[in-house]
Amino acid sequence: MSVKVKYNRILLKISGEALAGDRGYGIDPVIVQSISRQVKEIHDMGVSVALVIGGGNIFRGVSDAAKGMDRSTADYMGMLATVINSLSLQDALEKNGLQVRVQSAINMPQVAEPFLYRKAIRHLEKNRIVIFAGGTGNPYFTTDTAAALRASEIKADVLLKATNVDGVYTTDPKKDPTATKFDTLSYIEALNMGLKVMDSPAISLCMENKLPIVVFKLNQEGNIKKVVEGANIGTLVS
Repeated sequence: MSVKVKYNRILLKISGEALAGDRGYGIDPVIVQSISRQVKEIHDMGVSVALVIGGGNIFRGVSDAAKGMDRSTADYMGMLATVINSLSLQDALEKNGLQVRVQSAINMPQVAEPFLYRKAIRHLEKNRIVIFAGGTGNPYFTTDTAAALRASEIKADVLLKATNVDGVYTTDPKKDPTATKFDTLSYIEALNMGLKVMDSPAISLCMENKLPIVVFKLNQEGNIKKVVEGANIGTLVS
C-alpha cells in the first residue's frame, strides 16, 4: 500500500555507534531489530530505501591498536567494519520479509555485490533495499561522505542522518546544558559554524547537488516514519 509521503526515495545513514546501543561497541541485536522494523514500516508505505552504515562500533574497539598505524591501513580496516554491520542489518531485514542487496565499494564477491550504479538503481526500482558498504572504497573519506555520494548517485530526495541526539545543537548537549537546537540550517551556516552535522566534504557534496539533510534521533521507535512523512523533528539542513 502506497501512502502520501514527503520523500519517495531516501538514503538513511546510520552511525556504527548507534548499532552498539548502550554497550558502546559491537552489535546490539535489539537495536538492529528496531532499525529493521522501522525500515520495513516505511518500505511498506512505498518509500524506496537505501542505507549506509558506519563502522565505529567495531573499529573504535581496535582504535588503540590503530594509533601510529598508517592512515590508509586504518581507514581500510574501518571500511571492512562497515561490511560486517551491513551484513548484520541485511540479515535482520530479510528476516522481516524484505529483499535486500549489499553492495560493497571494496570487492568481496563471496559476501556482497560490487557497487554498480546502474544495478543499484535497478534494485531500487524492483522494490529492493540496497545497503552500500565499504565507504567510498578509498581512504581519507568518511562514511558521511560515502552517504552523500551514494545519495546523489541514486538521486535520493533526502539524506537522513540517524544519530544519538535529536538534531543539531550549538554545542554538545550532553556536555553543555545551555546548548540550543536548530530546527533548520543552511549548508553554508553548517559549514561556517563548524557544526557536527556531517563532515565538510559531505555537506559540500549535498549543497552542490541540492540534497537536503535531516539529522534526527534514531533510537525512538517510529522516528524514521515521521521524518519520511514530513514531520517537524530533528534538524533540516538545506
